Amino acid sequence: WTRIPTEHLLRGSPPPPQRRYGHTMVAFDRHLYVFGGAADNTLPNELHCYDVDSQTWEVIQPSPDSEVKPSALAEIVSAPEEAPTVPSRERGLKKSWDVFGLDFSIAAVKQGPTADSELPSGRLFHAAAVISDAMYIFGGTVDNNIRSGEMYRFQFSCYPKCTLHEDYGRLWENRQFSDLEFVLGEKEERVRGHTAIVTARCKWLKKKIMQARERVKQVNIEEEGHTTCQKDGIGGNVKLCRLQPLLEVPIREAEAQPFEVLMQFLYTDKIKYPRKGHVQDVLLIMDVYKLALNFKLSRLEQLCLQYIEASVDLQNVLIVCENANKLQLDQLKEHCLNFVVKESHFNQVIMMKEFEHLSSSLIVEIVRRKQQPPVRTHSDQPLDIGTSLIQDMKAYLEGAGTEFCDIILLLDGHPRPAHKAILAARSSYFEAMFRSFMPEDGQVNISIGEMVPSKQAFESMLRYIYYGEVNMPPEDSLYLFAAPYYYGFSNNRLQAYCKQNLEMNVTVENVLQILEAADKTQALDMKRHCLHIIVHQFTKV
Repeated sequence: WTRIPTEHLLRGSPPPPQRRYGHTMVAFDRHLYVFGGAADNTLPNELHCYDVDSQTWEVIQPSPDSEVKPSALAEIVSAPEEAPTVPSRERGLKKSWDVFGLDFSIAAVKQGPTADSELPSGRLFHAAAVISDAMYIFGGTVDNNIRSGEMYRFQFSCYPKCTLHEDYGRLWENRQFSDLEFVLGEKEERVRGHTAIVTARCKWLKKKIMQARERVKQVNIEEEGHTTCQKDGIGGNVKLCRLQPLLEVPIREAEAQPFEVLMQFLYTDKIKYPRKGHVQDVLLIMDVYKLALNFKLSRLEQLCLQYIEASVDLQNVLIVCENANKLQLDQLKEHCLNFVVKESHFNQVIMMKEFEHLSSSLIVEIVRRKQQPPVRTHSDQPLDIGTSLIQDMKAYLEGAGTEFCDIILLLDGHPRPAHKAILAARSSYFEAMFRSFMPEDGQVNISIGEMVPSKQAFESMLRYIYYGEVNMPPEDSLYLFAAPYYYGFSNNRLQAYCKQNLEMNVTVENVLQILEAADKTQALDMKRHCLHIIVHQFTKV
């Protein structure tokens, strides 16, 4: 058995479900869904979802356009054999509650959210099961100890998963398109990386990289005639550097092994935890924790702290405590001291051989703490969990990374500075281009097959590439529908969102933009659909 930590502070995700009993949990597509149960004298009716890969919780918001009104419910129950199957576009790919485990009339599903729309109320000791891509719940005890005979159906989302973290993780593992090399510690060990990812995620390392660039610039000025960078003419602030040697960035404060763990976090928002409780591995994560403190990476601090505190046991507590004392990791030292003076631990710890070799100051601290435990104080200060990979890459695309651009994307002749490493990590098309067919002038024309997307659609595609964003106006979805195949994204997640976005959101307000995009992309089905809406809503359009 392994305890799965549910502390939601680590990745800034919503909190896990409250403690409860009488609930159900079902599995679908590597996610666990928890519904119902009694939680601290209440009967909550939120649907909690746990992603077993990212180990995070979220509360699923039901889509209002799929809620069935009680009035429609009577018709369905009275004549279930006549109820037509709901087409996939009507059910949608949204996570939504549908009442009863039956097929629904299209009219019922199309109705907008109303005051008397129904979701299942909170309940406990009900039953739940998954059939195909839907969950059914039946019965249970609802408010005031009333037994329920209701049955509800929940339509699961079928979107392909976001591969952002895996794509950047592969870039770290293969080190392709590395443009900098960290020189670490007294041994001067070398670790390669990518300027775009590192400067997006860590301000401390960004400052070091800028200092190194400044030194190179000074050397180039002194050695006149040997400069390798030229201005690209866009405001003078974007430089295209080709065939340059790797930028050397000295980091005297770090050794290679903990620094590599830190780098893995920058690329993936995660660290691969070593063997739990093994002394050498705990000491390694302590070194990573020290770096996280120095580099001001709050998120990594919390990950390391959680691992170390969960790994402290009777066998290693004194070694961890002494190391925390040496590295001046006060929060960790405090945890170890509290562990040692526990009634069930103290006698065993002081009889150990390692206790004899502790520094005298630490022995004094342990004895005094046992005699007079400090008063515990609870801080009201919110815990700083830092920024996530998605938040950092969003800020980077929106302007924070402008000075580190190393490629120009041309859309209909208009330049858009970007970052080679990020494009290559997320798109096999760009990866192949930069590896084998890198343009001499560092400029790449953008199209999707024969079609040039609109400026707005192109920005939507960049948001998907940089930080996995899939929300966009419906007209952009039409341009980008074929992008996953053309650009070789890891899966067709973007296409699934585009399809659903188009099918659910054609209105009289946007039908002309979608018609124009459909005509340009030769999406004949969508063009016919738009013309049909225009004819039937002619005056409004």
